[in-house]
Amino acid sequence: MTNIIIHGCGGKMGRVVAELVKNDPQCQVVAGIDPATPAMDFPVFAKPADCTVKGDVIIDFSTATAVPALLAFSVEKQIPVVICTTALSQETQTQLEQTANNVAVLKSANMSIGVNLLFELVQRAAQILYDANFDIEIVEKHHNQKIDAPSGTALALADAINDAMDDAFHYVYDRSQTREKRERNEIGIHAVRGGNIVGEHDVIFAGRDEVITLSHHASSREVFAVGAVKAAKFLAGKPAGLYTMKEALTQS
Repeated sequence: MTNIIIHGCGGKMGRVVAELVKNDPQCQVVAGIDPATPAMDFPVFAKPADCTVKGDVIIDFSTATAVPALLAFSVEKQIPVVICTTALSQETQTQLEQTANNVAVLKSANMSIGVNLLFELVQRAAQILYDANFDIEIVEKHHNQKIDAPSGTALALADAINDAMDDAFHYVYDRSQTREKRERNEIGIHAVRGGNIVGEHDVIFAGRDEVITLSHHASSREVFAVGAVKAAKFLAGKPAGLYTMKEALTQS
């Protein structure tokens, strides 16, 4: 039985994770951390330092500013942590890497199993299509409450392509201020915000007289919760280190 602490348990994703775990015989939520201290089926603490419950792993769906205190807590208590929060500052990213020297950390821009497969598919597509002069554009769509743009997943998709292509590309987010042709070695990244769109990502490979689009559309937040719980069960008991969602999917 994997004992899970949810950081950000009162948020939309935290509540989805809690509900999902209820029906999973392999794990249980033993505590939550949230400044609003909502009433839940488990004890909830306002901040990490207040948490007195021992867990096997922490799932974080919070805000970027809340992550540093959580990382410090995970090191102090030696509890592995799955970081699902995006838009981390460079300072927090550095702290995350240092934390991995002392405790197991898994960080992913997107916890969806399908999106993590998409990372591999776009790499293969870029390797085949770039020499055939295909242009690459990424369009992401999310609900009107999402703060960061472009999404962490859109950036991760661009980075995955760049990793496979020896950093051949630079990213362009806004063409409104320039009047010039598109460069071959650029990836355009575009953000759409509206309604209650859970999350959609299209990677467009546009060539001469043909277009290939690799897409992922999330219909509910549960797809992210499923991946987060899978990652948590994988990470519990692991030695210190920085792990990836790919490892969680292939080794668990």
